[in-house]
Amino acid sequence: MSDKILRIEDAINKTCPWSGKPIAADSLTLYRGEVVGFCNPGCRDKFEAAISHFEKALEDRDVPLIARGIE
Repeated sequence: MSDKILRIEDAINKTCPWSGKPIAADSLTLYRGEVVGFCNPGCRDKFEAAISHFEKALEDRDVPLIARGIE
């Protein structure tokens, strides 16, 4: 995450995408340059882990086969 101070009023959502509960000021993250809110740090961390997993999968997919040792 960047050093930018995240503010609840800048969040693009009002409810947690996981639980549907209202977002909390201590549960914000930055995604694609936008502040996204969650109801608690656990939901935020679950989101960050999922995003990291999918970004890694995309990176791995985009590596040329020769670079992976597959010809």
